[in-house]
Amino acid sequence: MIEDFAGKTAVLTGAGSGFGLECARVAARRGMRLVLVDVQADALERAAAELRALGAEVLARPVDVADAGQMQALADVVRQRFGVPHLVFNNAGVGSGGLVWENTLADWQWVLGVNLWGVVHGVRLFTPMMLAAARADAAWRGHIVNTASMAGLLTPPNMGVYNVSKHAVVALTETLYQDLRLVTDQVGASVLCPYFVPTGITHSERNRPDDLRDAPVTASQRIGQAMLDKAVASGKVSAAEVAAMVFDAVASDRFYIYSHPQALGNVKSRMEAIVAARNPPDPFANRPQVGEQLRAALRG
Repeated sequence: MIEDFAGKTAVLTGAGSGFGLECARVAARRGMRLVLVDVQADALERAAAELRALGAEVLARPVDVADAGQMQALADVVRQRFGVPHLVFNNAGVGSGGLVWENTLADWQWVLGVNLWGVVHGVRLFTPMMLAAARADAAWRGHIVNTASMAGLLTPPNMGVYNVSKHAVVALTETLYQDLRLVTDQVGASVLCPYFVPTGITHSERNRPDDLRDAPVTASQRIGQAMLDKAVASGKVSAAEVAAMVFDAVASDRFYIYSHPQALGNVKSRMEAIVAARNPPDPFANRPQVGEQLRAALRG
């Protein structure tokens, strides 16, 4: 829980766009020092210039969060420049669809590298620093927010690699919360589970590393991309609104952050099926036309 953000430090990955940029804007308005992290250098530079113009003290670092060495270097420079961060937003993410058996090794390496290993590195590097600061000062407070997805609570078809990465982030963050509660009351954790929010993640292929660009695009991936583009573009909740939810959750020590609570009905159905040992429910029960459209396209 952090009630007063002024003068404190935030580290935000994926800060060049989407939730990362919007949270950085909120942090700047609240008087925080900012460490902006993104793999896309031009977007990072634009974000840093904007936030400096708002009066924020900014450290911008181009980092591939999947790379352990780059993340270690980030943690080192953050400590040297600002000391221990109070808020860590492990947010960088990429999207990938397609039938799960059609995803290549390159698909798995890329998506798990960013979506899961990026969070793992953020947790393993910054949590010990935060705990040390808490032990040294009974008034010190910190919080870690990890970005998962509603896909981390559901299993929508034709996007298995993404689902796996986000389920892992939910499990990691729930365990982080429980582990922190064993050792401290001064450092909290939250998981962000957004639904369809326009953020630019549907165009994340632009940042796939060169050595993982050998993945062919399958028919199921093209179909999934088109449907996802349409769903995200029609989203009614903005990234800025989600950023406000994130800061409200940090201030009130709330763990689960949902952009679309109405989607939890599908989560309930899934959990009830698990408890009752029933087969997984139809993910398109509320929107059967979408399921029919996908089946027809894939069987086409």
